[in-house]
Amino acid sequence: MKLKFTHLIAASACALLFSVSANAQVSSEPTFSLADTKPEKVKYDSTYRPATWQVQVDYFKSHPNSKKDIVFLGNSLTAHMDWAELLGNKNVRNRGISSDITFGVLERLDEVIEGKPAKVFLLIGINDISRNVPEDVILANYSKIVRRIKAGSPKTKIYVQTLLPTNNSFDKFKKHYNKEKETATVNQGIKEIAAREKITVIDLNPHFADSQGQLITAYTHDGLHLTIEGYKKWAEILKKHL
Repeated sequence: MKLKFTHLIAASACALLFSVSANAQVSSEPTFSLADTKPEKVKYDSTYRPATWQVQVDYFKSHPNSKKDIVFLGNSLTAHMDWAELLGNKNVRNRGISSDITFGVLERLDEVIEGKPAKVFLLIGINDISRNVPEDVILANYSKIVRRIKAGSPKTKIYVQTLLPTNNSFDKFKKHYNKEKETATVNQGIKEIAAREKITVIDLNPHFADSQGQLITAYTHDGLHLTIEGYKKWAEILKKHL
């Protein structure tokens, strides 16, 4: 009796093993470890605002607007320069906020529109990329910015600028480096938006990229932000649009 019971257990085990094996062979689903999988949707924070964001917005609002204004709208690349002095134009207004993203620009856009400025030069998006905001979301925000300006101030001339490259030979802004693919996708989208909305695109990127697609070393002091030589190059490109 004991022998038969042992045989029964063995037979059952063999049957179970055969069943598992057969099912494994029939299944066409590949197996992945957790390390091999990627989330379907990347998480990002659209509510992020720099610490001084509201202070700067309030500061912008404290100044009178004019229909002669030429507004430079963007993040630290815009914020770090005295554009009126660099361009020799007293009508230029700096509306850059360091670390700002496209969601932040949308939130503070009314301050720009209400003055019905003559021109708006927009450069925004590299911080979105560093914060894993998907490219299609960035471009959707670009479209919203452009359309809101057109709706609120139809006579304003809008200039969208392509994102600058970065340089990973530096080590200060690691989340911004090595994002050439994402940057290229956004830049192509900016060009398409410009064509669709019949506005001017200023393709800055090629003027600042070296043969490897990196930000030219002479134009940057940290792989992201510009030296005075970089700003002079930017001004050279812009002057014909002023």
